[in-house]
Amino acid sequence: MSGGQPQSILAHLEELRWRIFRIFIAVVVGGVVAFVFTDQLRTILEAPYHQAAPGSSFQAFEPAEEFGVLMRIAFFGGVVLASPVILYQIWAFINPALTKRERNWAFPVVTALVVLFVGGVLFGYLTLPKGLAFLLNIFSDVINDLRIGSYYSFVLRYLAAFGLAFLYPVFLFAAAAAGAVTSAQLARGRRWAVLIIVIVAALITPSGDAFTLMLLSVPLYVMYEATYWLIRLVLKK
Repeated sequence: MSGGQPQSILAHLEELRWRIFRIFIAVVVGGVVAFVFTDQLRTILEAPYHQAAPGSSFQAFEPAEEFGVLMRIAFFGGVVLASPVILYQIWAFINPALTKRERNWAFPVVTALVVLFVGGVLFGYLTLPKGLAFLLNIFSDVINDLRIGSYYSFVLRYLAAFGLAFLYPVFLFAAAAAGAVTSAQLARGRRWAVLIIVIVAALITPSGDAFTLMLLSVPLYVMYEATYWLIRLVLKK
């Protein structure tokens, strides 16, 4: 909608193009900042590995492998730093389709999404040493000198999985606000929630092992309960 008048499909596509362009610029700027601090980010991201497997080192098997790792660090750092812009642009794109009352939720919703995403990444990082310690110590006679490209693929997917998974309470709350689900339905669906959370956690965790599955599933269910009480108390009010 623009000035109370419906927009054409082409106008929507044009707006979408500019929203995507702004997201791209934000990620590039964030990536440049992350690139500048690559050494510090490497120290942070590799600390769980050295903690889980003391004395182990990394190996590179291809000439461009280290460059690939550098680009992954820059891109992931860019996405995390640009997450407020990314989430705002997504919200701004759907904003015209919302009512005036729903638009008042813009700031709290975007803020909650950013906090949950960053919080999920941080929580994933805090659990990473335990997860790596479990995975790297299954066989005592195996030397854990990992390939650096494989390590960063695992770690960045691991952190992204936690960050994205932590966003679901906002969408659950939005569904309740729209009348698609009620707190009573959430209370009755606890068993199904546990099953769905475990299945989703198994699908998005890079290793799929039981320990990592538990590390992700437990906080997701805690957030389900927290969202249930938030819906019950806030929306009822």
